Amino acid sequence: MNDTGRLIADTGIVPKKSKGQNFLTDDRVADRHIGYAGIRKEDRVLEVGPGLGILTKRLVEASDNVTCIEIDDILAEYITKEYGDRLNLIHADAVKEPFPEFDVFVSNLPYSVSTPIIFKLLEYNFRTAVVMVQKEFADRMVAMVGIPDYSRLTVNLFYKAECEIMENVPASRFNPKPKVDSALVKITPRKAPFEVLDEKTFFKVTEVTFNHRRKKIGTSLKSARMMESGDDVPYIDERVEMLSAAQIGEIADAVYRLKHPEL
Repeated sequence: MNDTGRLIADTGIVPKKSKGQNFLTDDRVADRHIGYAGIRKEDRVLEVGPGLGILTKRLVEASDNVTCIEIDDILAEYITKEYGDRLNLIHADAVKEPFPEFDVFVSNLPYSVSTPIIFKLLEYNFRTAVVMVQKEFADRMVAMVGIPDYSRLTVNLFYKAECEIMENVPASRFNPKPKVDSALVKITPRKAPFEVLDEKTFFKVTEVTFNHRRKKIGTSLKSARMMESGDDVPYIDERVEMLSAAQIGEIADAVYRLKHPEL
């Protein structure tokens, strides 16, 4: 029995499907996960969902400043008992709880919260994030224009960061075994590769158009009352899934100018 299997048996913790609890069992994958993050002793490290601590026990060796956010009562109690004052535990819902300041973000993300946590992550300043997510989610994170995986997530990530799939992780490396494979993805913030007049408008245009990705852009923007017929907005007869992030930026700039004609 591996460490995770033994811990599940010893603690009596029953992984909850409703919370997407699939515990990583492969120590080599955990070693590489931490390795990709390039953690320094002085780094402030944030881990969301430590679970049974397969990453946590490596994090407290790598950094002197580790914070974990855990929603599950039993797991929070286990992590506190196991690591005590070697880390700061926040017993809360990571989707709702404000993140403390951090340099490195590490997580084996439950699928049910992958989208809100990644969008939330992008609102913070940090150096590196390495996340374990379902393979299909990872594919959406790095998708190219024009393919079905290309999404609002893709565009928002591209605007904020470099995103790279480091390795695929088979379902057999988890307990209980999920139905699909996972992937480790590294996110490195950088300056946006193009400029927009107003980021809020850019993200809103991206959201509105991808919510109706099969509709023409003009139709989606008119439905959201972001433009009217006859307004000077580019690509209105295109579908957003065929446009690059920079082209969506051009649309956002045009929409912003409609409200600010003085520009």
